[in-house]
Amino acid sequence: MKMQKSNSLDAQRNRLLEHLKAFGSGTTIELRRDLDVMMPAARVHELRHQFGENITTIWTRQQTESGKLHRVAKYVLQNDGAV
Repeated sequence: MKMQKSNSLDAQRNRLLEHLKAFGSGTTIELRRDLDVMMPAARVHELRHQFGENITTIWTRQQTESGKLHRVAKYVLQNDGAV
């Protein structure tokens, strides 16, 4: 039996932060699809304001699985205060 991962706010924030640390960035579409974080903007806001993480938002266009192009946020974890 496959164990289901928690969807608590803490678990979602942790998954998102670990992803950003491992890969440097992630888009709204990727974070929803791959990490099961349905409101990435809210979790990023919490990471910034409650935990002091330096995460930049870059607006980009990304194609969904249905082939439609959308304007989406790409969240980038900044290291050493670089922007």
